[in-house]
Amino acid sequence: MSDATTPVPPAAGAACALPAPPAAPAHAERTWQGPTAAARLGILSRAKSIAIVGASSNPARASYFVATYLLSSSPYEVYFVNPRADEILGHKAYASLADLPVVPDIVDVFRKDEDLPGVAREAVEVGAKALWLQLGSWNEEAAAIAEEAGLDVVMDRCVKIEHARFHGGLHLAGFDTGVISSKRQVVAR
Repeated sequence: MSDATTPVPPAAGAACALPAPPAAPAHAERTWQGPTAAARLGILSRAKSIAIVGASSNPARASYFVATYLLSSSPYEVYFVNPRADEILGHKAYASLADLPVVPDIVDVFRKDEDLPGVAREAVEVGAKALWLQLGSWNEEAAAIAEEAGLDVVMDRCVKIEHARFHGGLHLAGFDTGVISSKRQVVAR
């Protein structure tokens, strides 16, 4: 029996035991290789229109933020796909990709993982040129469906961030561009 002044020895080997290995990353099963930065720039440069599937009129949603950026800071025609909305940011919302008045060049997807293969099939059916899955979205089945039909595929990347990165706009909304300058920002009033 031990009293308060007698140290209790650690269990045999406990003092030298290595910590348990960290849990596997969320996407440890990733085998698909995404396009290079130059290829992503090419996809964005060739595009004239972007359909945002899963667009939301809720300003707290990432799709709303991306849509706001694309409408204000990009040359693209932007279309919204959400069967539960009539209008988003003053633009008509469509129930599906098939309902759009144009074939979108890029289908930018903000949907849950299990919906992604279906969205990929719909993008193929309407003749889109690229399937773009937003940050945090990774679905190799959806990628395979799109690539087998000849679509370019980008996963786990944000259209807004990539466009801004390639066009010098990462300073918008507080993104750090890594540029240190003594030039004063001009703010229009």
